Amino acid sequence: MDEHGAPSESKKARDDRELIELLNEIRVAIPGVQVLFAFLFAAPFASGWGKVTHFQSRVFLAAFLCAAAATALLIAPTTYHRLTFRRGRHEKERLLRFANHAVLAGTFMLATAISLSVFVVTAVVVSDGWAAVTAACVELMLVVLWYGLPLAMRGRTDP
Repeated sequence: MDEHGAPSESKKARDDRELIELLNEIRVAIPGVQVLFAFLFAAPFASGWGKVTHFQSRVFLAAFLCAAAATALLIAPTTYHRLTFRRGRHEKERLLRFANHAVLAGTFMLATAISLSVFVVTAVVVSDGWAAVTAACVELMLVVLWYGLPLAMRGRTDP
């Protein structure tokens, strides 16, 4: 029994459970990255692309590269798992550590890609000034929701 009265699990069972949880979390993030990346991939070929300024096109390129990085980082744990499948418990522990870092970095790149994409869309629709404010607010919201609140709540226990 653990400190909460629940049956304790073995190290192997915990690693297996954590890996399943991690892969399920990746399955949640991947569709968002795929949709954004597809939008960014198609945008320069749309008829309205000529309205984009030089600066806006550079921000777009940054968004596109962030989405590509997010895609790579979020898919990397599954490739790592396939390449090291059945190689032992220590490999699974390394996979979990690597995947944790990759997913955190991938979601940060996704947040940045989303914010930069919001900038480009808002800049084309309204202005660069409003786009900067809007993109900053979106980035702040994502960082607070995805990182700030979980870190602030970490370690707190329910009464």
